[in-house]
Amino acid sequence: MVNEEISREPGSYIVILHSITNETVNIGARGPLQLMPGFYLYTGSALGPGGLRARLGHHLSVSQRPRWHIDYLRWVTEVWEAWLYIGDDRKEHHWANALANTPGLAPVVPGFGASDCSCITHLFHTQSEPTIADFNRSLQHLGLAANAFPLRKKM
Repeated sequence: MVNEEISREPGSYIVILHSITNETVNIGARGPLQLMPGFYLYTGSALGPGGLRARLGHHLSVSQRPRWHIDYLRWVTEVWEAWLYIGDDRKEHHWANALANTPGLAPVVPGFGASDCSCITHLFHTQSEPTIADFNRSLQHLGLAANAFPLRKKM
């Protein structure tokens, strides 16, 4: 994935990671997480300097010095896809709620990626490949704008 393809604008995102392992990974102070094969969907926002390009540039690479919970998952997963929203408003909390209401998705770890908010988690798992159409339907079902768009398939 070429970093220049990602907007420098602020926005929110979902990074979809693919796992083929049952490996246990240590999520820093949060402790061990037993992975399952399938797809992990992680939602966040990028409202600071560099916007989506800076934050996704970090998440799409494997960090040797983890800063966020997702960094630990990147050691044992592959990036599959990313869904974006460009804008100044923080969508990650609404999106976490929509993911929790998307059929076939299950919350993984309470508080994952959500240590600064009241969301149950920002990480969800499914065994089958998620679709942006299902996610946008979940947004609409909650009365939210279905405005997520894919960055690129199988990065």
